[in-house]
Amino acid sequence: MTRRHYLDHASTSPLRPEALSAMNQWWAAGHGDPSRMHAEALAARYEIEQARQQVADCFGARSREVVFTSGATESIAAAVRGSSYRGTHQVLSAVEHSAVRLSVERLDASDHRATVVGVDSTGRVDPAEMAAATGPDTAAVHCQWANHEVGTVQAVAEVVAACRERSPEVLIHVDAAAAAGRVPIDFAETGADLMSISAHKFGGPPGIGALLVRRGLRLVPLLEGGDQERARRAGLENGAAIAGFAAACGALQGDGLEQEASRAQSQSDKLRDLAQRIEGVELYGHTTQRLPHLVCLGIDDVEPQAVLIALDRAGVAAHSGSSCASESLEPSPVLEAMGVDAHHSLRLSVGWSTTDKDVDAAASALEQALAELRKLRG
Repeated sequence: MTRRHYLDHASTSPLRPEALSAMNQWWAAGHGDPSRMHAEALAARYEIEQARQQVADCFGARSREVVFTSGATESIAAAVRGSSYRGTHQVLSAVEHSAVRLSVERLDASDHRATVVGVDSTGRVDPAEMAAATGPDTAAVHCQWANHEVGTVQAVAEVVAACRERSPEVLIHVDAAAAAGRVPIDFAETGADLMSISAHKFGGPPGIGALLVRRGLRLVPLLEGGDQERARRAGLENGAAIAGFAAACGALQGDGLEQEASRAQSQSDKLRDLAQRIEGVELYGHTTQRLPHLVCLGIDDVEPQAVLIALDRAGVAAHSGSSCASESLEPSPVLEAMGVDAHHSLRLSVGWSTTDKDVDAAASALEQALAELRKLRG
């Protein structure tokens, strides 16, 4: 059987052993509903609050600013919908994740409007342009920390400062799902009001994430029906997933994040170096302001689906196109906004479990796959 080499961590990262252990311990404990007053409930509440603090510490937030959700998609929807009651206009960059774009479009279809701010050829937005798009009726500005397809890191602090200067009351939401667990994030330092995070992107369990909500800010909740999460998100807390989320964050404490980022940078640099030696392959995204674990390639004369199939047969898992639209075969809105070929891209991404052998295997398989496919085409 062909040994597998997983290079699709930007889509989802395998569960870390620490997270699995924490989840198993939760299930074994037989906890009760943390909203009740008996011993089993109080034990659950204590562990959830300990986990909340660990997540808060990981992202430079106060524990009371952490609202547990089912993941970044829900967090984004909660940020968009919750902010919409403050105005009838929202601003977003052209390279935001589809969860942001579609949530805003749903508002736009009713009595709201949206302004989409363009980016340069590397996927970077101009903070001054983001600020200039705001007005007295602007409820929120949405700016991702880093792009999910090409890895370009945005000047988030500058965007926040520029928007604050022009429109002091506007809410600023940062989608940090692609960046969380990859680069240092300090919610307080950014000055943002809202931040979306998903645990599965960096080795936590799927189905759990957080919306960081600046202290003192009250939003109309997306999910209503109970007083969980201090009445900010109704529904029984997913205690086991929360424990796994916190454990994944714990693995990044100390020098954990720095070590993983350094290794990822070295591995992705190797992939980038290879790409630059292959004819007809172009690197997408910013050359320096980028996530350490992600490489996006443009392949000008080979269909990406054929490349993915060839890589998969060689035991390499990769991805092509928009991060959530591979089934539709639609062009990538991100790449279209950058003004590059939106139909022929390949994304390789490493993570906590990636070895140098995985990277070497992927590099070799990619070079061989392109050579064979071009030979067939010729």
